[in-house]
Amino acid sequence: MKNTFEGTIKVTGKGVGYFKIPDADVDLEIQPENINTALNGDTVRVEPLDKELYGRKQARVTDIVRRKKTHFVGVFDNGFVIPDDKRMYRDIFVDKSEAKGGPSAQAGDKVLSEITEWTDPGKSPEGRIIRIIGRKGEHNTEMLGIVYESGFEVDFPHEVEKEAAEWKEKWAKEDHLKDRKDFRDTTTFTIDPVDAKDFDDAISFKKLENGDYEIGIHIADVSHFVQPKTALDDEAVKRGTSIYLVDRTIPMLPEILSNDLCSLNPNEDKYAFSAVFIMNLEGEVKERWFGKTLINSDKRFSYEEAQQVLDDGKGPFLEELMTLNKIAYKLREEKFKNGAIEFETDEVKFVLDESGKPVKVVRKIRKDTHKLIEDFMLLANREVATHMHSVGKSNTKTAFVYRIHDSPDRDKIINLATFVKALGFELKHKDGETTAEDIGKMIRSVEGSPAEALVKTAAIRSMSKAIYSTSNIGHFGLAFEYYTHFTSPIRRYPDLMVHRLLYRYLTHGKIEADEVAKYQRLSDESSERELEAAEAERASIKYKQVEYMSGHVGQEFEALVSGVSEWGVYVEEIETKAEGMVRLKDMTDDFYELNEKLYAIVGKRTGKKYSLGDKVKVKLMNADLDRKTLDFAFI
Repeated sequence: MKNTFEGTIKVTGKGVGYFKIPDADVDLEIQPENINTALNGDTVRVEPLDKELYGRKQARVTDIVRRKKTHFVGVFDNGFVIPDDKRMYRDIFVDKSEAKGGPSAQAGDKVLSEITEWTDPGKSPEGRIIRIIGRKGEHNTEMLGIVYESGFEVDFPHEVEKEAAEWKEKWAKEDHLKDRKDFRDTTTFTIDPVDAKDFDDAISFKKLENGDYEIGIHIADVSHFVQPKTALDDEAVKRGTSIYLVDRTIPMLPEILSNDLCSLNPNEDKYAFSAVFIMNLEGEVKERWFGKTLINSDKRFSYEEAQQVLDDGKGPFLEELMTLNKIAYKLREEKFKNGAIEFETDEVKFVLDESGKPVKVVRKIRKDTHKLIEDFMLLANREVATHMHSVGKSNTKTAFVYRIHDSPDRDKIINLATFVKALGFELKHKDGETTAEDIGKMIRSVEGSPAEALVKTAAIRSMSKAIYSTSNIGHFGLAFEYYTHFTSPIRRYPDLMVHRLLYRYLTHGKIEADEVAKYQRLSDESSERELEAAEAERASIKYKQVEYMSGHVGQEFEALVSGVSEWGVYVEEIETKAEGMVRLKDMTDDFYELNEKLYAIVGKRTGKKYSLGDKVKVKLMNADLDRKTLDFAFI
């Protein structure tokens, strides 16, 4: 019997599979007739075949070990669900007689469906409709469709909402200072986006007689309300994270917690878990304290309001903001001196009308106040992780959840170095081994050049993904030896785990033998959910970019060449950052070919060249909302 290998399969929209043999540099290709109903992301067993096709080793799927997903969002039409997921290569047949009381969809409805049976690769899978989302093309339908496609739920189960509501009454009767330090008389404020609905971090400030400063980073004490083995906790585990779409937030916790009890609203007593530091103006931490507190925020700043105070040199809490900003600059300076990579890229935000249609695109600008908050959150995260690691060395009965970021894959770094060299820049490396410092230097060298955004995007793609783990290997991108996520338990489950573990240590609680394995499993699940949430967020932005551009078909735009391939040139429109393609078959002034070494498309007769990073003028020819694609032509 031939060798079989188990692992994850990647499948294209044409039903062609690709399988990398684990621990070997061998990629197998699987033709549609050998795919055996495997879908993208499934765990499968694969058997190599004694043949090649166009130089690629062939294989066949022998077994589906585990489905990555069985639920698909799509449009119902004539007894079939046509999936939105373009990697789902078969429509799903829905037999009305087998509907088992499920909702009855009409043609043109967007629905959530489930595959119930699929044993014959020659036929469509059979399925049922779980939910009718709405009419295809409507704003609310499309946004909800993205959420359901990513495997998330919108509404909370009744018992979860009930548990959250019961806390309102319980909290009112509690002794709010029991086992807590009172920080209500210390100057405290929050700085958040203007449209934020929940505030999970606040900063307190006190100048000491010796010239040092007591700076507190106060984080909503979610762990007080969301306790293990409750419906609230089970639901938070399932969600893993909040999701931020272009027009809404799908929260990890019910609104009564996320926007009320756990939100550090101004002029209200609130429970916090705090990291308090004695610091000087140079950003040096002289003393640290961690514990539960009661705070009362004096003011809710938006980033813009706090920035206005700094810019004008007048306004509420001027001295506090100026001092915090000076210390933040020092923290940032130290971070980059130690080799942290600055990955600041332009982001866009859509202004939507009442029906959800995008009417304007605004570029997000990061100012000092954004960076100030980020630097103090990084400080708290780093100090908590460092503290817990030192505890772990002296006490084997501790467990902790770190945020880790591995060094990049060597092949990806070699490719990145070749890519930036083609654009006239240099990334130092030795056989694919590099440092965060060298990547940082390369990033700084492209700043201000037309290729800046492209190089930053390529560098981000070459990085490993940051994940959660009970084993620490440090954080490559931040150049921190120890790092965790402590600062956002309202919207991230790992932060909630970190709060529980830190508090358990502070109160001398025990770690049971099986708990490290449990926390590792939860860390893995959280890392997976984070990726799925990021995909949903990207999908909502992509949809709005295409929808916005659909009103500008026939117009001319300035764009950057963002990629080249055998079938066309990818271009990114400068204002909206919407990406589309100029297809080679539409470039009729010459016969163009891909030159991989130059990362360019070159005309055979004229030598005309379109290279990565080139600024070009394009005309929008078509915007396809179903496929979320834009077609451009060069002018």
